[in-house]
Amino acid sequence: MTVFEWFVVFTMFMLILAILVSFIRLVMGPLIWDRLLMINLISAKVVMFMAVYAIWVDSLTIMDIAIAYGIVGFLTITLLSKYIMTGGREK
Repeated sequence: MTVFEWFVVFTMFMLILAILVSFIRLVMGPLIWDRLLMINLISAKVVMFMAVYAIWVDSLTIMDIAIAYGIVGFLTITLLSKYIMTGGREK
């Protein structure tokens, strides 16, 4: 393995570790806003992991999926925030 491949594998390992730590914080979070923030953080880290993996396997298709997942994750967090702020009621 080259230095680049070691670096990519190490980066993916650290991203998985960061996702696990964020998941623990998601479960422990006392407020709904803490949990929502951790969902957003996990989503962003999954996008980063997919991008690094796409570079490792040299696949543009996986990069396209990562971009689409990032857009869906952003929209989901935005809509959940609005739903929580309004208390589930439309104004």
